[in-house]
Amino acid sequence: MDLDALEALHRLKYRYFRTLDLKLWDEFADTLAVDAEGRYGTHALGKALVLDGRTAITDFMRANLGPNVVTTHVATQPEIEIDGETATGSWLFEDTVIATDFGVLIRGSGYYTDRYRRDEDGRWRITATGYQRIYEASQALSDIPSFTLLSNMWARSD
Repeated sequence: MDLDALEALHRLKYRYFRTLDLKLWDEFADTLAVDAEGRYGTHALGKALVLDGRTAITDFMRANLGPNVVTTHVATQPEIEIDGETATGSWLFEDTVIATDFGVLIRGSGYYTDRYRRDEDGRWRITATGYQRIYEASQALSDIPSFTLLSNMWARSD
């Protein structure tokens, strides 16, 4: 097994989630191959998302995960198979989304399935990513009278 490639792929997926949650869109885009495919399924949006290309995926995330949408993703249990300059992977993930404009808290879990490629610059990138939900649950923030968002790094201070 190519342990250097394995570590690079672990770091790639972690960087994907970190840059997504921190809204570092240029860095997020760099985790994706130019020709990446994004297949995201969520009940909250009402339909599966089919996004083709790095630009389409990044633009969607930038437009829909603005400062009033706080996300955290935790990924674990990777199963990665490396075949030369390509690889596949599966990751268990849990996510939390606090959408203050919509007054909703969403939590869920599922399995990401990814394909990767080592590009000409020597860096691994995601060529296809998508997930199958185990569960997705939402709760109105108004149903949690004690809920107070004490910190949001994107909220403006007055």
